[in-house]
Amino acid sequence: MSPASSRAAATPAVADPPSPSDTRMAPGGPGYRRMSFALFLAGVATFALLYSTQALLPLVSADYGASASAASWTVSGATFALAVCVLPLSALSERFGRRTLMTASLAVAVAVGLLVPFAPTLEVLVALRVLQGAALAGLPASAMAYLAEEVRPKALVTAIGLFVAGNSIGGMSGRIIGGWLAEAWGWRVAVGTIGVIAVACAVAFRALLPAPRHFTAGSLHPRALARTVGDHLGNPLLRRLYVIGALFMMVFGATYTVIGYRLTEAPFSLSQGLVGSIFLVYLVGTVSSSAAGRLVARLGRRGTLYLAAGTTAAGLVLELVPHLLVMLVGLVLITAGFFAGHATASSSVSHTATHGRAQASALYQSAYYIGSSVGSAVGALAFHAAGWDGTVGLGFVAVFGVVALTVWGTYAARTRRHGGVPVSAH
Repeated sequence: MSPASSRAAATPAVADPPSPSDTRMAPGGPGYRRMSFALFLAGVATFALLYSTQALLPLVSADYGASASAASWTVSGATFALAVCVLPLSALSERFGRRTLMTASLAVAVAVGLLVPFAPTLEVLVALRVLQGAALAGLPASAMAYLAEEVRPKALVTAIGLFVAGNSIGGMSGRIIGGWLAEAWGWRVAVGTIGVIAVACAVAFRALLPAPRHFTAGSLHPRALARTVGDHLGNPLLRRLYVIGALFMMVFGATYTVIGYRLTEAPFSLSQGLVGSIFLVYLVGTVSSSAAGRLVARLGRRGTLYLAAGTTAAGLVLELVPHLLVMLVGLVLITAGFFAGHATASSSVSHTATHGRAQASALYQSAYYIGSSVGSAVGALAFHAAGWDGTVGLGFVAVFGVVALTVWGTYAARTRRHGGVPVSAH
């Protein structure tokens, strides 16, 4: 990626003047608001379904007589299945179209979501959640590829930020609604209600999303797919972005999976409804992900990643203080840092890939959700072995990895610049 391209990507999104040579969507232009709202709703449904059991884990544990680490697989299983299936489903989107695959993915996921409340055993619940995660795998990479194809480059970071903002709203509303419903009627009613909400989002998404105008069907041949994947994995910038996304999500997954156990035990002893309300903090993520484009314009991509990592680390420090208000501030910082880092890294992937964008985004999503799965599972194990401090310690390790990779990217860029080779803005 050339410096000129990098500067273009970092420019704040504004309404572009009409141009007969570029029919892609831009803020203020035809179809942009419908597209933004449709993908926002898709993001809401995805995160509400994917993490529907996360805030309810103490109740799931009690219902099935399971440990925290066993119950955490209702989250880890879904995210791991998504990570495994996102690449092959992205290949289907290259052949059959982004909108078609996103619609099919949401349809299957919401159907499974309506079955989840009736799981008779923990094993059946985990199996349904794995199926649900696999179905949702068709959405994130296809959405990123759709945006990269249908939105003008100057508006891409902002458009992706709105999709990520939908993720944060979905994650927040699912947990808050689920928390209060679970306190009154149990976790099964809670996840069933989330499933019904997701159905409404899926129907509205399909009705609103504009038909793609710039999609060109690709090949489903395994060799072509392997060649495209090999090209992306051979790009040092993309490799760094993939690992950075995974590490950010590891912090986030570990913190939010275990926080319910931490806050329902002494000295806090909060009710399930109050624990669910803690997820109002997700609103911070909505703001920080939407602001990622402006941060990149001011600080550059590496500068924004440093800021996101520093903010997350500061939040982890506050999580070590056994005071509810201080811990809430810590969650605010962790959430703001995570969503800003995620929006920056994911938009960088979409901008960097010059071909096979669905596969480039799919590899990022795969790494990202592997980070979530590892964070949830290992975070719960750390909590079991060393308490809340163990979970926070895992977060520090992941943040250190983000900083180390970003420093390495800065060093690599300077080395290449001195060698006379054009360098990426990352």
